[in-house]
Formats: sequence, structure tokens, C-alpha cells
Amino acid sequence: MSVIFSTMSRLFFVLLLGAAVFMLFRGHNEPGGGFIGGLFAALAFALLALSDSVAKARKALIVHPVVLIGMGLVLAFASGIPGLISDGSFLTHWWFKLGSTHLGTATAFDIGVFMVVIGGVLSLVFRFYEGVEQ
Repeated sequence: MSVIFSTMSRLFFVLLLGAAVFMLFRGHNEPGGGFIGGLFAALAFALLALSDSVAKARKALIVHPVVLIGMGLVLAFASGIPGLISDGSFLTHWWFKLGSTHLGTATAFDIGVFMVVIGGVLSLVFRFYEGVEQ
């Protein structure tokens, strides 16, 4: 790959991850959330894999994408249990006020979706790129 593409992809990697986190935490009351944030983050790692290599993108991701899917599913499922215990209906969310920020089990659910989307998209993208590299 070209030096320009490789250098710019590292810059966009950081920008896309920042945008992903912004979309993740913005999303419960406004457009955004775990799904679109996960797509932004997956795009960042896919760009890194395209510009350098899948091995470098996997190293930057730290965990295997399938492990990320499992962790996200567990977190999303676990976020519904407090509502089941207190209200009797699964995924009824609890809210906590931390300063001026409202956090709750919906945030945990969005983070779980975020992780599942990153893991799912990158599983496909990495497999596809590995086939192209050979």
C-alpha cells in the first residue's frame, strides 16, 4: 500500500474510534447508540486492516472478534436482569444520576450491542481480507 494511504488510515483510525465512542454515549436520547457506534469502530479496524494488514488490525483489537461478540451478548443480556428482578419484565431499565449525566442499564445494553456489532462485522471483514491477501 502507499505511504500516504497508510499514514492517513492511522489518523482516520483515531478519528473513527472517537466518533464511535461519541455515537455510543450520545445515542439513547438522540440518534446514535451501540449499533451505529459499533459500525464506526468496525470501520476503523477494517481501514487499518486494509491499509496495513489483518494481523496488525487484530493486534490493535486486542481480543478476538468472536470473544467480543460473546462478551457483548452477555452484557446486553445481563442489562435486562435488574428489570426482571424489580419490575417483572425483562429489559425494563434502571436509571442512575451521576452529576448531570444519566446512566443506567440502557447504557450497558448499548455497550453490549456496540461490542456485538464490532465483533460480528470484523469477523466477516477479517475473514474476507485474509482470503484476498493469500
